[in-house]
Amino acid sequence: MSRQAPTLEDVAREAGVSRATVSRVVNGVRNVDPAIQDLVRRAIERTGYAPNQAARSLVTRRTTTVALVVSGAGDTSDAEQHAFATRVFADPFFGRVVGGVVGHLRPRSMHPVLMFAETPEARREVVTYLRQGGADGALVVSTHSDDPLPALLAEARLPAVLFARPGRPLPLSYVDLAHRDGGRLAAGRLLARGCRRVVTVAGPLAVPASQERLAGFRDTLARHGHPDVPVAEGGFTVDSGMAAMTALLAGHPDLDGVFTANDLMAQGAVQVLRDHGRRVPQDVAVVGFDDSSAAVSCRPRLTTVRQPVEDMAATMARLLDEHIRGARTEPTSVIFDPELVVRDSA
Repeated sequence: MSRQAPTLEDVAREAGVSRATVSRVVNGVRNVDPAIQDLVRRAIERTGYAPNQAARSLVTRRTTTVALVVSGAGDTSDAEQHAFATRVFADPFFGRVVGGVVGHLRPRSMHPVLMFAETPEARREVVTYLRQGGADGALVVSTHSDDPLPALLAEARLPAVLFARPGRPLPLSYVDLAHRDGGRLAAGRLLARGCRRVVTVAGPLAVPASQERLAGFRDTLARHGHPDVPVAEGGFTVDSGMAAMTALLAGHPDLDGVFTANDLMAQGAVQVLRDHGRRVPQDVAVVGFDDSSAAVSCRPRLTTVRQPVEDMAATMARLLDEHIRGARTEPTSVIFDPELVVRDSA
């Protein structure tokens, strides 16, 4: 026969305290003497007691679970939804977000639940899930400036923190990067190498981060006598970087410097340049953006603009935890600075 699971009463007998005292320690009530807390925790270890999470949630009104939501703006078909999820998991950026989030949550016994919200139905499901207490709050990574989910969360007064500034002002906390400064760093590196015929592969121009990176890049080049920078729009994927680089080479065969708005597109651009007999960086210097795993796996290794994604994601999780606990009642923003990482491509 199986051994019955230890109960609060078992822990109380082991510790020599009341059941109510054990309950207060288990549920994190703060007005318990530290010595008694330590006594109860040792008794919990000896008995092997595991709190009933459902019962504990009734007391604390917390699930210790947060929703990690990857959200878009499209009303997509089943096939497009599958492609959306596939792109997310293939992008090293998202893995870094998850790593940063988990790194903050795990020591606090909190856990993320992954949700996708790329359709109106999926967005309603996220809001309903949070309203019904399925998770204590949401960490939202939006892929489009017109994403309606942040506004829905704000209107419902649900705890949420965004990765990236929302497309319009909302009373929600967010973390972001000074993307325009990152574009300036990339332009400065290419100019320092003596590049005179510079082009750029932008990210999707519906994404504010892409717009900002492009604006900073163009502004710095204009200040150094380069008023017209040829641009091809990509989609933050290797294939889109290859397509954009092919188009730019066809229109500007004498180019000698390329800035791409992420490392995956830079990897694609390097491949196309190699296929056309251009040496990197001897003939064409290439600068990426993100400092992801693609930057070090590319040959040559990419000079890139570092976005501290893990730190940004951990900060996003910390802000949400503070909102959930009531330690932070007003929305705030945290803007991180980019950094140029010089390797072999420029």
